[in-house]
Amino acid sequence: MSRLLGYGRVLIVTAVEIEQNTVLAGLGIDGQAPDALEAGAPVVVAACGVGPASAAAVTSQLLTVAVQRGAPFDVVLSAGIAGGFAGRVEIGGLVVGTESVAADLGADGPDGFQSVDELGFGASRHDADPALLRMLRQALPEAVGGPVLTVSTVTGTGRAKELVETRHPDAVAEAMEGFGVATAARLWPTTAFGEIRTISNAVGPRDRAAWRIPQALSTLRDAFATLGAH
Repeated sequence: MSRLLGYGRVLIVTAVEIEQNTVLAGLGIDGQAPDALEAGAPVVVAACGVGPASAAAVTSQLLTVAVQRGAPFDVVLSAGIAGGFAGRVEIGGLVVGTESVAADLGADGPDGFQSVDELGFGASRHDADPALLRMLRQALPEAVGGPVLTVSTVTGTGRAKELVETRHPDAVAEAMEGFGVATAARLWPTTAFGEIRTISNAVGPRDRAAWRIPQALSTLRDAFATLGAH
């Protein structure tokens, strides 16, 4: 039994199809049957679209359908490529999220940014399931652990990077879906949530020429090959 399947039925949520196909390749699944969800497949990998709203909506739909079919998911993983914070994780590196943080969910003003927590309107952080996190860290010892930020607008200037690092000095990566996936997973108390990211670029001034997407996808495939191994 693989490390992942030791936890039961698994849903892996990516943003786009290239990430979905990369995860499937790592798990040794040669294409996913269209009826995988309805058929109760032990692992389902779904591309939900970009951004926390799409991630939350699609994940919630998939979890609900699974429960209605009598085969609920025990684990939900948000997975894909991301930007990494220089000095904390290398390009092509692997990150396991200790928590998923809605970094830009709140209010800006003359006194600076206030999160929804500070405003008293809710929570902007979801912790990874402790037992699942422990398994991921043991299985992937090369991974850097730390908070993964979820943003609706990718950080693309030096000034924006400084502000984000000031507010989140321990963050290791920035992506666009994790908090949405976690929000949906938390609607089902028995479902464990985790986040895995591989690094294609450094967070900061936008420079597409410096991105290393193939390298990040290769790391993603290798990570899931390890997790899917018997």
